[in-house]
Amino acid sequence: MSRIGWIRLAVLLALVALLEILVRIGSIPYKTMLPPSEMLTALVRLLAAGTATRDIVQTLEPFFATYYAVPFFIFYPVLIAIFDLSLLPIILMGFAFAVIAMCIATINGLDRVPRVLGKVARMHRMREFETAVRMKLPAAAPHLFTGLKLCVAYSFIGVIASEFILAPSGLGHAIAYAYNDFDNRTMYALMLFVMIVVVTLNMLLHGWEQRLLKRWHGR
Repeated sequence: MSRIGWIRLAVLLALVALLEILVRIGSIPYKTMLPPSEMLTALVRLLAAGTATRDIVQTLEPFFATYYAVPFFIFYPVLIAIFDLSLLPIILMGFAFAVIAMCIATINGLDRVPRVLGKVARMHRMREFETAVRMKLPAAAPHLFTGLKLCVAYSFIGVIASEFILAPSGLGHAIAYAYNDFDNRTMYALMLFVMIVVVTLNMLLHGWEQRLLKRWHGR
């Protein structure tokens, strides 16, 4: 992990520790927020008991199958009417949230490829495919990986928020049910699980990005 990565991790841990202290001393009402340590304990118990396994699988399945201005949720009733209460409407919602971010990142990355690379490719008589793979792709890589990391977050937003509405199962359904049932322990535990999954995936993507950039730049 780079120095910036360690700094970000330290800041995150400090904020978690601060939240733990504020809840413990009563500055934040206990009924409103649980200490992070209790969230983690509740999550471990849920995973060990297996009571949330079905909902986790339900949410991750459409997410892995997929991988602003207009609220995409207006299309959710239409998708349900077309495809019924199945996984496909949720998959399409997750895809709809993610694809825009990836398209924008790709366009930004290709627009910022230095023109000199095209001249170098022509001087070496490189073909279009070779130019794209060896010149344009490495130059646009930072923007492409930014798009991928946004896709992870937006896909989860699309999938879980869709499950909030009408889905009979899944993490979004379980979180909404716990909220309506005033079961803060389960609700925060599942929210913590979602955060852990998203942060882990983004860290893996960041590590992959750094390795590819070093390889492309010959370091």
